[in-house]
Amino acid sequence: MIDILLYAFIAGLLLVIPAGPLGSIILWQRMAYYGDTLAHSALLGVALGLLLDTHVELTVLGVCVLLALLLGPLHRISGNSLDSLLGIAAHTSLALGLVAVSMQSGAVDLNAYLFGDILAVQRSDLILLTGISVLCCGLMLWRWNALVAIATHRDLAQVEGLPVARLEILQMVLMALLVAVGMKIVGVLLISALLIIPAATAGRLSRTPEQVALGAIGCGCIAVVGGLFSAWQLDTPAGPSIVVFAAALFFLLLPFGKRTKT
Repeated sequence: MIDILLYAFIAGLLLVIPAGPLGSIILWQRMAYYGDTLAHSALLGVALGLLLDTHVELTVLGVCVLLALLLGPLHRISGNSLDSLLGIAAHTSLALGLVAVSMQSGAVDLNAYLFGDILAVQRSDLILLTGISVLCCGLMLWRWNALVAIATHRDLAQVEGLPVARLEILQMVLMALLVAVGMKIVGVLLISALLIIPAATAGRLSRTPEQVALGAIGCGCIAVVGGLFSAWQLDTPAGPSIVVFAAALFFLLLPFGKRTKT
């Protein structure tokens, strides 16, 4: 039992460390719905993994990365606003995933994929999560100033000669990686909440991008510890409990800090 809790704590912390800075960048770009779109598409990856009888994490990662790479060109070609395109992609991929799941020969329990099961994390999952977390953090540290630049003022960053298109692809791929590995921890329906809520909480109390990123990591860590502890004491689902604790922290700190929109 101690090993189960220890693995759960480590997995949660490994997820929120890269999710904090990435969630901050997403909020600065007013792209909170983007995480939901990738999360919905993850269900299609789950269904394909079950149909093909292969590792679900690999198919989820493949679908998320493919959708992330396609959204940019589709936005330019279609002429639709980004939020409408995200809505179309989210609902279409979710519907395709449900259709694909219905084609399974046996009954499929989607609860573990939709809401996660952090208490079922194994040593192999921690190794994968550690690799993804280190990769994401390394890439963000390498291009942090540039990512902040395109998030705060895309046109100015382009004028200054930054490779905006490549940086946006990098950001999309990073988010796809986090959605793919976070699926087992908090589920595809809650991973975007773990990206957004800690960053929104830290944004009210911070003055610089770096403070927001570090604050988001701190809020995420508090949510993981508090959520797992409350789940253990109250016998509630661990993944949703983490998100609820993150939301409680946001509302607790709502009267403090800046009152401008994040």
